[in-house]
Amino acid sequence: MIEIRRIHTHVEDIHHEFGPVAAAPLRRGAIAAVLTNPFAGRYEPDILPMMDALGEVGVDMARRLCSAMEVPSERIEAYGKGAIVGAAGELEHGALWHVPGGYAMRELLGWKGDRAAYARGEAEDKKGQPGNALSIVPSTKKVGGPGATLDVPLTHINASYVRSHFDAIEVRVPGAPLSGEIVFILAMSTGPRVHARVGGLRAEQISKWDGLR
Repeated sequence: MIEIRRIHTHVEDIHHEFGPVAAAPLRRGAIAAVLTNPFAGRYEPDILPMMDALGEVGVDMARRLCSAMEVPSERIEAYGKGAIVGAAGELEHGALWHVPGGYAMRELLGWKGDRAAYARGEAEDKKGQPGNALSIVPSTKKVGGPGATLDVPLTHINASYVRSHFDAIEVRVPGAPLSGEIVFILAMSTGPRVHARVGGLRAEQISKWDGLR
C-alpha cells in the first residue's frame, strides 16, 4: 500500500526580515514524501488501513527532518503538517495524514499520550501528564497538480495560542504530485517569527499546559 517515489527536504535560516539581524537565525524546515495514491481514480469507502500503514512513514519523516535541520529535538518550538493530493484523488485522502504525521512529530518531541486511542476517535486528555508537544499539530491540505505549492501552518508545540509562533512555510515538490500520487508534508521551526512583536501570549508565559495556553 505504501510506495514512495521521492523524498524532498527544504531547510532555511532567516536572519532578518528587514529589521535588526537576529542573534541566532530562525531555522525552518519541511520534508515531503511523494507516494502512490492506492485510491486514485475511484471511491473507496474504507481508507483507514492506509492511515495505519502510514505510521512508520511519519516516524521516519519526522526523524529525517530533524536530522536535516541539524538541531536536537529539544530545539524545535513549532510544527505543522499538510498534504497535496493529485487530481485523481480526493481531499479525504490527504486527511489520512492527520494521525501518522502529527503524532510522529509529537512523539519525537516528547509527547506522552496514547496515539492509538486518538486514532480510534477517543478524547485526548493531556492535563497533568508529563511530556512535551502538547498542542495539536496544525494542518492544511488541497488537491493540486504537479508543482503545486502549499502554505503549511506552524504553531507552538506546547500552546496553540502563543502568538509569536504563528507562522507558515511554503512547500513545493517540483513535478509532484502526479494525478495518482499524494505529497505528505511535515514542517518544523526552532522559534518565533524573527521579528515577532504583536503582543499576545509568549512562550515563557505558558501556564495551563493544556495544549492551548
